Amino acid sequence: MALEWVALGYVAGAEAIMLLLLTLPGLDGLRKGLIAVTRSLLKPFLSVVPFCLFLLMDIYWKYETMPTCDGELCGPTEHLRHQKSIIKSQRNALLIAAALIFYWLLYSVTHLVVRHEQLKQRLEKLKNQ
Repeated sequence: MALEWVALGYVAGAEAIMLLLLTLPGLDGLRKGLIAVTRSLLKPFLSVVPFCLFLLMDIYWKYETMPTCDGELCGPTEHLRHQKSIIKSQRNALLIAAALIFYWLLYSVTHLVVRHEQLKQRLEKLKNQ
């Protein structure tokens, strides 16, 4: 199960890096290549959405079937294990949210940058006429 979280972390990291590179000023020479790479990766990265929903359902199922640890029914080690499990679930939920938000931002920023380039080319064409 840990491999799924590592893969999701790498995808979220790649989305964050591409988003950062697209929004940094002064990278006009690299921007065309970055736009091409980002547009080609948007469709494969769309698979993050159902994957995140699956992992979210996994967290929900684990939370619902988790035995409760109240009072004197469990010892200190079981109580600590219970708390670690809750914290790990919260961390994984934040990772899911980050991956989904980064995908949405990457899609939106890529669309805006492509639209900006098209408008700039149209403006230059009108100026030349």
